[in-house]
Amino acid sequence: MSKNNFKAARVKRERSPEWGKPIVKAERKPRLEQREKPNFELSGKLTEEANTVNGVVIKYAEPADARKPKRRWRLYPFKEEKALPTLYVHRQSAYLMGRDRKIVDIPLDHPSCSKQHAVLQYRLVSFQKEGGGEGRRVRPYLIDLESANGTFVNNVKLEPRRYHELLERDVVRFGYSTREYVLLHEHSKDDSLDD
Repeated sequence: MSKNNFKAARVKRERSPEWGKPIVKAERKPRLEQREKPNFELSGKLTEEANTVNGVVIKYAEPADARKPKRRWRLYPFKEEKALPTLYVHRQSAYLMGRDRKIVDIPLDHPSCSKQHAVLQYRLVSFQKEGGGEGRRVRPYLIDLESANGTFVNNVKLEPRRYHELLERDVVRFGYSTREYVLLHEHSKDDSLDD
């Protein structure tokens, strides 16, 4: 091989500055893996296990101030003008309402109602007596369980996951159902009695 051939061979091996440049890959920076920080919030797993009925997880857990009422509360359902059978809601501290008949206490059969729609909960609350002292009594509350179409008390939509105190003669409606429930107790005509 002569020197000229050697230079020619060498020239062929060299790359042109514009053509055939090796592609420079972007420098890879070492990726810092973000570790999950400890989360000491309540996960709800223990409650989830405790709140299972017939294999279905209940969305609601009773509060510490839950009590059975002494007063005999009743729900009087009406479909338009027709009165339906009375529901006696004083025998336990909470009543789950919804479409899932396997787990609810009060079934709501309208398609616009959720499987677990709302809960009627009795709670022991403090109040100021007329004499200036403090007393405690059991009052009915309604909580909407983030239902798709809402819960209405006196035609006002309730905020989900918030307790709303029910008063005597309140009218409750669930979803788009035309069925209305009027809350009364055994002494509804006599307002002087109290828990």
